Amino acid sequence: MNAGAASGVGTAVDGATGFDMATASGIVAAAGRLGRTVATAESLTAGLIASTLAEVPGASTVLQGGIVAYQLSVKQHLLGVDAELLARAGAVDPRVAAAMAEGARTALDADIGVSTTGVAGPSAHGGKPVGTVFTAISSATATATFEYHFPGDRAAIRQAACNAVLTELFGVLSRGTNGESGRL
Repeated sequence: MNAGAASGVGTAVDGATGFDMATASGIVAAAGRLGRTVATAESLTAGLIASTLAEVPGASTVLQGGIVAYQLSVKQHLLGVDAELLARAGAVDPRVAAAMAEGARTALDADIGVSTTGVAGPSAHGGKPVGTVFTAISSATATATFEYHFPGDRAAIRQAACNAVLTELFGVLSRGTNGESGRL
């Protein structure tokens, strides 16, 4: 799956933090109701998704944990991303995002894994322009990837990526891509 922008959830962004706390609260409520757990693998966002979810009361019932995987070695050794893929495609690639989400789900024994990888700037990376972001959501039955091109500075791109993943995850939990809530 490839999407240019997140859809399906309002953007009730907290004025103080800039993060979509309404969607984070919806994720915790929906995942709790469905009995689903979530794990994160974050490169570009470096823990922002897990941190945003953890701000919500009751998050401990659904958030298994997160892995900040900034370095290729962490992506490979902790998340199981194929070394040849990393060497060939680099870190900013939809297949890497997919493998990261799958790796987080497996390593942290969660029902759903989410991931981010991208270029926050200030310079392009591996031929990818600043603002290029790939995210993924993985369940035991499927993995979906998303591509974004966010404007702004480093902080704005990281924040937008976090909010995009929250929106994607809420969408899966509220409707699922196959019509069954909480499943891709």
